[in-house]
Amino acid sequence: MDNRFSNIFNLTEDQAIALLKKPLNTEDGTSERYVGAAHLINFPTQRSIQALIEAIQDRDPALENRIARRKAVESLGRLKAIAALPTLKSCLADEDTLTVENAVWAIGEIGTDDESILEAIAELLTKPNQTYRVIIHTLANFDYKSAINRIKHFTSNDDEPISSAAIASLARLTGDYSQMARVVEFLQHSNINARRACIQDLIDAEYYPAIAAIAKAPISVAFRLRGIRLLGAKGLAADKITFADIESSLDQIIRDRPQDIEMVHEYDQPPSLEFLIRELYHTDFGRCYLAGKTLLETYPNEAPDALLQTYEEEAHNDYGAHFHVVKLLGLLNYQPGYDLILEALHNTSPQFQKSRAAAAIALGNLNATQAIPILKKTLDTPIFDLKYACLLALEQLGDNYWSIVADDNNPLIKAKANQNAN
Repeated sequence: MDNRFSNIFNLTEDQAIALLKKPLNTEDGTSERYVGAAHLINFPTQRSIQALIEAIQDRDPALENRIARRKAVESLGRLKAIAALPTLKSCLADEDTLTVENAVWAIGEIGTDDESILEAIAELLTKPNQTYRVIIHTLANFDYKSAINRIKHFTSNDDEPISSAAIASLARLTGDYSQMARVVEFLQHSNINARRACIQDLIDAEYYPAIAAIAKAPISVAFRLRGIRLLGAKGLAADKITFADIESSLDQIIRDRPQDIEMVHEYDQPPSLEFLIRELYHTDFGRCYLAGKTLLETYPNEAPDALLQTYEEEAHNDYGAHFHVVKLLGLLNYQPGYDLILEALHNTSPQFQKSRAAAAIALGNLNATQAIPILKKTLDTPIFDLKYACLLALEQLGDNYWSIVADDNNPLIKAKANQNAN
């Protein structure tokens, strides 16, 4: 669990409990109760757990209290508080659907073999307006086969992420994977949420035939890389696949060339340069990749100046567009972009992490042999995609350093190094 931001106010346990118990009629009581509930995840004590349970038992219908209760439920899940299971079970009957959702998730985090709790979760599938995707996932994670028929009802749901979860969960519960191709098809759905959600379902179902399709899906590199890494690590550990089964897909994701993406969008008329630049800021990476591909094909001469201009105006501070600008300058072999790309390689701000790997690949595309010592030094990074990108770039620049990571902690890097040694 990532707790980097969990105690940004530096509260003590006493202070957090005091905030959680603060009367609602005090000024700004809304955020203070919520903050108290959120910060108690830093204190895995009986006192904290009891304070969170008592907060949930306060049924004041005020919005401020409902928000605090939801957070208290979540915090108990993060604390894996077994003592809270009876209270969390009672939350499954709550009128507030977000509290119910959090309770289902929290029970999943804590774990239980109590049939009455699992059945209460399964019964939620018969109630309207619930967060069915979370419920279905949780039941599958518990291997609760008594829910099979109720889950089957959702395989044709109009909400694609729910349908995807139901199909994948049925495969896990029954061992029949014959319908999993339908989940793979969601990778090419027009709905971005369907594309993103189905990757998690493919991971959960350990559906290794989807690896190549994930690599070329029009989704952010972060989603695709997570899918390949988790499926790859699981498959290798279980001897279900070999590294050769995933190597080309993994390399393809790290290089992340828009021409390798299977597009889900298309233009009904030739787009202007200005329009394509604006598309690089879109939250749907499918549209970003189409814009990048079109820039490379239609405006190879004009694109560098336009990219530099948008970088100066906005992209330097927009992590999505920043990533695409860095990558495209490398693909355009724009040599004057070297300093900008090098700056991106060294940008340690968390939100710009994707750009660091893109910068390493871009230096390889620029044939920037002067960057070899810098890329070699960057191999010290613990960041998977950055290290892998540096190794690919060094290889492209004529220097093979895979042998020095032959004992890497990451199983995929280690496997790649051993593959290169043979």
